[in-house]
Amino acid sequence: MEQETSLGQSIRVMDDRAKLDAACKRLLSEKILLGWIMKSCLSEFKDCTPEEIAEKYIEGTPAVNEWAMQPDETAPTRIQSIGQEDASLSEHTILYDIRFYATAPSSGEPIRLIINLESQNRFSAGYPLLKRAIYYCSRLISSQSGTEFSGAQYGEIKKVYSIWLCADPPKDHRNTITRYRMTEENMVGAVKEPVRDYDLLTVVMLCLGGPGDERYEGILKLLDVLLSSEVKYAEKQRILRQEFDLAMTQEMEKEVQNMCNLSEGVWERGMERGIERGIERGVGESIRNLMDSLNLTIEQAMSALKVPESDRPKYKELLQKQ
Repeated sequence: MEQETSLGQSIRVMDDRAKLDAACKRLLSEKILLGWIMKSCLSEFKDCTPEEIAEKYIEGTPAVNEWAMQPDETAPTRIQSIGQEDASLSEHTILYDIRFYATAPSSGEPIRLIINLESQNRFSAGYPLLKRAIYYCSRLISSQSGTEFSGAQYGEIKKVYSIWLCADPPKDHRNTITRYRMTEENMVGAVKEPVRDYDLLTVVMLCLGGPGDERYEGILKLLDVLLSSEVKYAEKQRILRQEFDLAMTQEMEKEVQNMCNLSEGVWERGMERGIERGIERGVGESIRNLMDSLNLTIEQAMSALKVPESDRPKYKELLQKQ
C-alpha cells in the first residue's frame, strides 16, 4: 500500500478539523444554546430564562455560513435570517460564523447579534483578537446602510454584539467573561444623553478554561463540557441534564456525537501539540510551493489546499517569518 504523503496527511487532518469546526458552529446555532449564551452575556436578557429567549426573542433561524449579503449592492429593506458574509468594494470580505436578529425584551426594539466561535489554538494569531471583534462590530453597523436605514436616517441604526467564544485562551483569561462597550464620560459639565443613542456596539469575550477554579460554573462549564474533546458523549448528556436541566434535541445529539467521533479521530491521528506543529510547518511549505510554482497569492494557495478560514491568519504569520 502506497504510503500517504505529508501533504496528503496535512490535507486529511485539516479536513477533519474543518468538519469539527463546522459541527461546533451548527451546535452553537441551536436556539437553546444561544439562549444560554445571551442570558449569561447580554444585559438585555439577564432576567429571561434561556427557554424564553429561544422561543420568544430570537428571530427566524440563525444563519451558519449561508447566504452572503453585499453591502455595496441594493439590499432588501428587512431581512430575517441574515447572511454570513460582508463584502464591499473598498474592504475585504469577512465571513461570520453565526449571525441572527433578536428582539430586546425591555424595549421590543430589534438588535443584531453575531456570535463567533474562535477555534484557533492561539488566542492571538499575530494580532489582538479584541481588535478583530471591534472591527466585526463596525462592519455590522456599516452594513445596515440600505437595510436598516437609508440616507441620513441614523436614528434607525440597530445595536450590534460580537460574542467571541475562545476555547483555548491564555492562562490569565481562562474561565472569564469580559465585556467591552461604549460609555458616556463627562470631561467638562454634566451632559446626559439617552444610553440607546450611543450604546450601539458591544464585544463580549467568553473564554473557556476547564475545571480548577471557582469560576467554572454556569455558561462557562456548560460550553466547556459541550465542546470538550475529552468528556465522553454519555457523560456530556448526564451533566447537561442534571446540572443544567438541558435536554438535547435530536439535532444537538447528532452534532455532539459527531464532534465526539471527529475529536477521537483527530486525536488518534496524532494531533498532540508537537505533531501539530510539524503539520503546520508542512502545510506552510505546501502553501509556499503552490505560490512559487503556480504564481498564486497566499489566499489562492490556501483556498486550493482548503485551509479553514480560522487557521489562515496563523499560516500568514508563519510564512511572513520565513
